[in-house]
Amino acid sequence: MAYVLPVEKSASVNPLKSSQPLGAAFAYLGVDGCVPLFHGSQGCTSFALVLFVRHFKETIPLQTTAMDEVATIMGGADHLEEAIMNLKTRTKPKLIGICTTALVETRGEDFAGDLAMIKARRAEALEGTEVVLAATPDFNGGIEEGWTKAVVAMIDGITERVSARRNPRRVAILPGFNLTVADIEEIRDTVEAFGLEATILPDVSGALDGTVPGKWIPTTYGGTKVEDIRSLGECVHCLAIGEGQRAAAEKLAEVADVPYTLFGTLTGLKAADRFVTGLAEISGQPVPASIRRRRSQLSDALLDGHFHFGGKKIGIAAEPDHLYQLATFFAGMGAEVTAAVTTTGASPILKKVPADEVKVGDLGDFEKVAGECDLIVTHSHGRQAAEHLGIPHYRVGFPIFDRLGAQHRCFVGYRGTRDLIFDVANVFQAQRHEPTPEGLNPLTKRENAHDRRPETVARAH
Repeated sequence: MAYVLPVEKSASVNPLKSSQPLGAAFAYLGVDGCVPLFHGSQGCTSFALVLFVRHFKETIPLQTTAMDEVATIMGGADHLEEAIMNLKTRTKPKLIGICTTALVETRGEDFAGDLAMIKARRAEALEGTEVVLAATPDFNGGIEEGWTKAVVAMIDGITERVSARRNPRRVAILPGFNLTVADIEEIRDTVEAFGLEATILPDVSGALDGTVPGKWIPTTYGGTKVEDIRSLGECVHCLAIGEGQRAAAEKLAEVADVPYTLFGTLTGLKAADRFVTGLAEISGQPVPASIRRRRSQLSDALLDGHFHFGGKKIGIAAEPDHLYQLATFFAGMGAEVTAAVTTTGASPILKKVPADEVKVGDLGDFEKVAGECDLIVTHSHGRQAAEHLGIPHYRVGFPIFDRLGAQHRCFVGYRGTRDLIFDVANVFQAQRHEPTPEGLNPLTKRENAHDRRPETVARAH
């Protein structure tokens, strides 16, 4: 069991985490016809927008209530109502997902009460558009918590309380924020291979997969349908991926009485086996031949790749669920996680990370503890630490802005684990230094080893 070390300083040096509002907006972007709305100043929205655009290289429909000095003092309810009505009139969204920021949270406004009055007063004008609110102050939590809060808000605000008849072929999938577009596509393909229908919330694979529409669309296009969120009660089972999604799965069980199973990770042979076994039990169908073949390919990749991982020291800096996913993978391959840094210490999954210690901190802390590692694993903001330490950097997570195609890399299931093994093993192989004649010369080695004359030692000291 890992020992979690708390934050020990008040300043952040090269921040590791992204904010809660960004995480909530990320989840809203996985819903079709949605516009995420930041309730705060323009600067809060601009920062998140830059990160999204640099990572996905796509147009992101992010809006703001643009709180000014007067609204900050007097209250932002009027700005919130004006922003909602403007979005309804101009973009006609199916969902407006509101994320609060530190500016309004610090003031202590009654957002839920304000929104309830707005929806009651403007019920006729807002017909056909759902409006949900996630309280996501920047000063608390991180992108993982913001994502979960948005999913909980959508289930609580949209899913019908009265459970309709169950569809024995329909399952709900609640993915964590750390899953890529390719990960979600792999999960959907696996579920459908058993003859099941997957309702994924949120589904960023439909909205942020890099397609180009034939016309300008002011909202998200693709992703989970609002109608599907409303009818989640029809699902026979819910599969939540990541400890961070436990709250969302519990909310769905509370609202629509849908039972759930939680998977800490889907990366690795045992984790993928558990997921496939669960699908076989839900569907009552045997495992398809195509999936069994992928498992056989992963088994071969494990044999081919484990020589390159054994004894390697790995440093990982990521959000709690992502840290657990990556650390269990490397530990399972025979490597040792000697440096583990995360963003918040609230998640119970941190104690299960296969490392002696998990430090809650930033990339400055990470650089201090990762000096002896053979590989650094984190997002693009870790490139300075890797350069300073002279250690290879394997980019994962959000944001990745100095490499293309990050959203199309798969890390889950048999196929994703196989590809991850090859990717990392190739990084290790690229760092190997072939022996040279000088290095193999035993006389040179002996002379260097025995050159301990007193004057040489004195100069060295």
